[in-house]
Amino acid sequence: MPPKLLPCPTRRRLLAAAAGGALYALPRRHARAAPAAARSLAFENLHTGESLRTVYWEQGQYLEQPLLDIQHLLRDYRNGQVHAIDIGLLNLLHAMREGLGASRPIQLISGYRSPATNAALHARSGQVSSGSLHMQGMAADIRIPGCDLPRLRALALSLRGGGVGYYPHSDFVHVDVGRVRQWTGA
Repeated sequence: MPPKLLPCPTRRRLLAAAAGGALYALPRRHARAAPAAARSLAFENLHTGESLRTVYWEQGQYLEQPLLDIQHLLRDYRNGQVHAIDIGLLNLLHAMREGLGASRPIQLISGYRSPATNAALHARSGQVSSGSLHMQGMAADIRIPGCDLPRLRALALSLRGGGVGYYPHSDFVHVDVGRVRQWTGA
């Protein structure tokens, strides 16, 4: 059984919580808006062959078991270590799939990376940051079948959810929920 989900406090999550609390200060006539649609994700882990389709948020709340299932699928496949995945990253990935109208799963190249895995990758390649947000569950390297990389990159940049790395030769886009920035790698 994967470990209990641990929250990853971020500025975005704190702002979202504060914004959510503002709803209660509105007059009742404004508080009766239609409930937001459920948020779902679909993944295919290219290294383990595992796949997952799940609703992780509905009726105004995040669902514990789907979040645990997601963090298990996005684990460090090299050593099996599981880590909490930042909710902001999940929401960004959801927004990307919605923006593309994608029905196919996100192909995961890399999700969480343990510090030991990241250090080994950094030692082999200058492309891997020693302070990678993968180690905090705040980044994913992805592609989506049927969506070319330039389009995926353009969408990620337009959402301004954090960092976007474009790796055309390696056939993936890196997205994270750190500060907004962009770069191109090999």
